[in-house]
Amino acid sequence: MSQPTLYADRAEWSDVVPIEQYESTTPLAPIFYKNEYKDATNYFRGIAKTGEKSQRVLELTEHLIRLNPAHYTAWQYRYETLLAIGSNFEDELRLMDELAITHLKTYQVWHHRRLLMLKICKPARELDFIAKTFKVDAKNYHTWSYRQWILAYFNDNELWSGELDFVEDLLYADIRNNSAWHHRFFTVFQSGVHDGEEDRERVLKRELIYVKQSISLVPNNASAWNYLRGLLEHNSIPYSRVITFIQPYTLSMDEQTADLVDLDNPPPSKGAHLPCALAIEFLADIYEAEGGDSMLNATELWKSLGNEYDVARKKYWEYRIREGLRAIQT
Repeated sequence: MSQPTLYADRAEWSDVVPIEQYESTTPLAPIFYKNEYKDATNYFRGIAKTGEKSQRVLELTEHLIRLNPAHYTAWQYRYETLLAIGSNFEDELRLMDELAITHLKTYQVWHHRRLLMLKICKPARELDFIAKTFKVDAKNYHTWSYRQWILAYFNDNELWSGELDFVEDLLYADIRNNSAWHHRFFTVFQSGVHDGEEDRERVLKRELIYVKQSISLVPNNASAWNYLRGLLEHNSIPYSRVITFIQPYTLSMDEQTADLVDLDNPPPSKGAHLPCALAIEFLADIYEAEGGDSMLNATELWKSLGNEYDVARKKYWEYRIREGLRAIQT
């Protein structure tokens, strides 16, 4: 594979004075950059010093960004150049489509995209693009943050209209996708009331049914249990309201009631790995909140977690037991 021509060897860059990276004569931890990268950054510092904004600066910054997509100064200077020379932002966005897929986990790619969208103001295509990136990585923090920004900033009913179906599709594909669970909570509870969601009691009932059914299918799924906790806390509902649902998940399969049918409190699916440590912890929290004699029940559950069902956090459960017993004594 042929090496690209260095800027130092290009006649069209002969008017630029490259600036070497400053280092002392005996740097403590010198970084051995490749010649191509060192050359590009030397010329970038050169044009930054003179303040040049031009088409060749865009070419240089693109080259530099492809070598180091986290080079935030190159990103910022590129954006300033786009503004200065009146570039077409939609053309830039198409370039970002390629770079975002290649460098999904680089924050600067998504920040630059946000700046472009503030100028373009056409958010609908962004939701489609983000959906494509989720086929590569459905749990990337930067992508989810960008999607939530698009929805919240432009806050258009048409943008929100398909969001719940979208997140359900992702959860159907991977019920343990914590990012998708978080986005569901953001969509339902943290972004205002959207069209068709005005009856909040109906929405709450729907979400309770949804998360309970999800837990029933896969009991040992921390994301679903956290969602249940979150929706109860957000709506100021005590944990004790769901104790009937939780209790079967704290028992072994042998202790389950045969052929139990309860649509409001779906039982664990056949073959589930029980008892579920997450359910035991939830039940212990209920007893702790009740206080009094119930605190002894909580400490017994914490003992079972520390000794058998969640041994990895044994020290933590021992701490909870000590605190619980101290609360009883006072």
